[in-house]
Amino acid sequence: MPNLHDIERRIKSVNSTKQITRTMEMVAAAKIRRASERIESALPWAVAISDMLISTAKYAHLDNEPLLQVHDEVKRVLIVAVTSDRGLAGGFNTNVLRYVEKLTKEKQREGAEVEVAACGKKAIGYFTYRGIDPVFSFAGYSADPEFSQAAELSGYVMSAYAEGKLDEVFIVYNHAKNAAEQTLVEQQVLPVKEESYADLLGLTAKQEDIFKSFRERDDSAIPGDIDFEPSTESVMSYMMNAYLNNAFYYAMLDSAAGEQGARRNAMKSATDNANEMVSTLERVYNTVRQGAITTEITEIVGGAAALED
Repeated sequence: MPNLHDIERRIKSVNSTKQITRTMEMVAAAKIRRASERIESALPWAVAISDMLISTAKYAHLDNEPLLQVHDEVKRVLIVAVTSDRGLAGGFNTNVLRYVEKLTKEKQREGAEVEVAACGKKAIGYFTYRGIDPVFSFAGYSADPEFSQAAELSGYVMSAYAEGKLDEVFIVYNHAKNAAEQTLVEQQVLPVKEESYADLLGLTAKQEDIFKSFRERDDSAIPGDIDFEPSTESVMSYMMNAYLNNAFYYAMLDSAAGEQGARRNAMKSATDNANEMVSTLERVYNTVRQGAITTEITEIVGGAAALED
């Protein structure tokens, strides 16, 4: 059985760790609010540009915009993995990376060549360790992403897809469903799918109402013609550019909010475990201390009895 000094030292060590995890939990909780506000501000534009593109593309000639064309054969696929720069967030990064690896194997079995783009130090380290060189990598901005990163990645995707160097593009990230829960999302960016953000993210009815007219169409009504000014090419090119920029940027913003929520949950669990460990060690300490006192009393009584004899 350990002595009292060892138990005291262990209790101090656990209390010190608990202070760190508690502080990190409070910091993450404070950052969640700002990250959530950024998502709420970006969501209306994300939903509007996606639904507008889907509803408008059917009236444009596909030949006018190469990004709206579906390639006959899928030879090359790009998967964008959005993770965090730091750990201590539970399974936040692991879930994304394992899913990317699973998706990569599925596409390779179908005969496609897969390349990856890594957003976050954890994704960069994961792929580099496995001998995979990401075509794009961003680090140091996972908690506070910048639009320039999304625009740079979007520019690469647009040119590669238009030239036939890419046939499919996916984003894998964690969606911040709320402050305490994150859900894994696989979004097919190209070719464009008729899937709204409401369906992709599972938005609540309250969040969907302002865009109800975009999603609920009356197929029985005779649709009118749409005129493109100044030209179909310029309008669809602008919308595709905005759509891709937004898709990558919103995924980064959503992942940033999910990162803080996951870290807060992980640090809260660590703090709770530390409290439980301290309670257990204190009980052990009291048991050992009581045993030591009982032993000392027994020795004193035994010594006194020996002197009397």
